[in-house]
Amino acid sequence: MSKERARRREERQREAAVVAAARAAEAERRERRDARVRAMTSRLPARRTRPSGIIATRRRRQWQWLLGALLVANVAVWVFLPEWSARLGALVVSVLAAPVLHTLLFRR
Repeated sequence: MSKERARRREERQREAAVVAAARAAEAERRERRDARVRAMTSRLPARRTRPSGIIATRRRRQWQWLLGALLVANVAVWVFLPEWSARLGALVVSVLAAPVLHTLLFRR
């Protein structure tokens, strides 16, 4: 009976050694990959994070609405006016008027 238990224990230890070796190999591969990623990303400039507060979110939403409205207006001009001078004029006016409109529409 003790020989049977010893054989089973030896088999469990052998299986555990195989699993541990696989885990170690995976950890080594992961470490090498992380080292490569660190080496490559250390050469890149640091990412800037954008502000995430309530005010920054509101300001982004305001600009999105304004730019969306200006885009719709420019698309309407392009669809309904065939003259290139009118199209170009509308585009230039939109670009120049965007900060003014933002100030007028979303004054604090």
